[in-house]
Amino acid sequence: MSNAAEWQFGVDQIASQALHETPTPPYRSDVGVVLSVGSGIARVGGLPDVRAEELVEFEGGSIGVALDLGVHDLGVMLISEDTHLSAGQAVKALGRIADTPVGEGLLGRVVDASGAARDGAGAVESKERWPVERAAPSIMARSPVQTPLQTGLKAVDALVPVGRGQRELIVGDRQTGKTAIALAALLNQADTQVIGIYCAIGQRGTSVARVIDDLKHGGVFDQSIVMTASGEDPPGLQFITPYAAMTLAEYFRDQGHDVLLVFDDLTRHARAYRELSLLLRRPPGREAFPGDIFYIHSRLLERATHLRADRGGGSITALPIVETQAQDLSAYIPTNLVSITDGQIYLSPNLFQKGLMPAVDVGRSVSRVGGKTQLPAYRVVAGDLRLAYAQFEELETFSRFATRLDEQTQQAITRGQRVRELLRQNRLETLSVPKQIIALHAVNLGLFDDVDIVDSHDLEAYLRENVSADINEIMQRMSAGETLVDEDWEKVDAVLSRLASEWRSREGRRSD
Repeated sequence: MSNAAEWQFGVDQIASQALHETPTPPYRSDVGVVLSVGSGIARVGGLPDVRAEELVEFEGGSIGVALDLGVHDLGVMLISEDTHLSAGQAVKALGRIADTPVGEGLLGRVVDASGAARDGAGAVESKERWPVERAAPSIMARSPVQTPLQTGLKAVDALVPVGRGQRELIVGDRQTGKTAIALAALLNQADTQVIGIYCAIGQRGTSVARVIDDLKHGGVFDQSIVMTASGEDPPGLQFITPYAAMTLAEYFRDQGHDVLLVFDDLTRHARAYRELSLLLRRPPGREAFPGDIFYIHSRLLERATHLRADRGGGSITALPIVETQAQDLSAYIPTNLVSITDGQIYLSPNLFQKGLMPAVDVGRSVSRVGGKTQLPAYRVVAGDLRLAYAQFEELETFSRFATRLDEQTQQAITRGQRVRELLRQNRLETLSVPKQIIALHAVNLGLFDDVDIVDSHDLEAYLRENVSADINEIMQRMSAGETLVDEDWEKVDAVLSRLASEWRSREGRRSD
């Protein structure tokens, strides 16, 4: 019998076995046959020895991942186009699970989960491939989150701080600035050694292109990697993309680097998995999601951590993004991710519509471990600021029903209004830690209380531009994480008060 005839005979026998569910062993264990294909899923007969999540190759070169191991057939998740696939074609197991290239050669590149370049800059240089699914580090291998990761945003660094190795969820309705916050955090690492990875899941090509342009203009693209799976890609590729991005981050973490990893977003990831599960006829649960939807995200995010010094001391800081509908934080996927992560930054549509960006709702946002990582000088300023802002939010609602307010209440409302205004920043505008501390400390001193709101940003800019000439050494110590003594704060107070008086003396300035 010729080789071609032997191959066809094997395929026919496997197909007959799968279709009739006979217990006859397959003719060849390394060759299967496509029984059906459609919507990113292929049913494959044969291949009894294939492992879960093992790669298989179809005639024509298409690649799939064995996701559903049945008694008589396999459910294969396609990670490449299936336009040329049809029933009866041969399938072979590749003997390895899904993997992705890793290495320094991926910095400054745009790739997909398989390692294929998507930037038109030629093939990706890599000497290693790591599995996309890897076990999370053990508890004993982890180190507490102790070092801050500055985002450059006053609303985040002051009130919802993030530490290296933390998992901080960014949650909010559509078009409220979620990606902008994550992107600002990436851009703020320009002067650090932190490696940025932006993982786009189901995003439009124009949105990803805009992010790439922002990274290039911000000077961080060469220390960043963009991994993308667009909405036009098969749901299987969208599903494995965040795991591949995490594997990339683990490579650099194991080299002792700090990595900032953004998932944009896990809502689309969950929907892709729901589509795959329904096509595989898995029992649906709440909102038609499969029962293991919590597990697929927990096993992903648990891999983000800070390793002990004897394990290299590297870290992965994860900023997963999730979208809500009509501000419903109690929806299935947001609830799951809130319980998995170490806090959340909630973006309010109401604040966004008022132009108060970043639209961080301080009352609904929390950082469960990041507060321990704040620099000592920032911790002094943020404590008073957080208290003043919380009081303001309560009094602002109350004041709408009151006709007369006492002086103390009115002062608290005035202070809170200035705080909220000074927390506003332009899109992708980032500030260094000393400049943030100077502006927010001036608020705590009451230097903005008699300033018209429309002039508050002008006063802030004046303080930031002129303060370093007098307290440059103190500002350097702020950045270095040194604890300031009372004499230092007294000098800061005196300089800020003098500069505020100089600003007020300028002609044409208004005050409340």
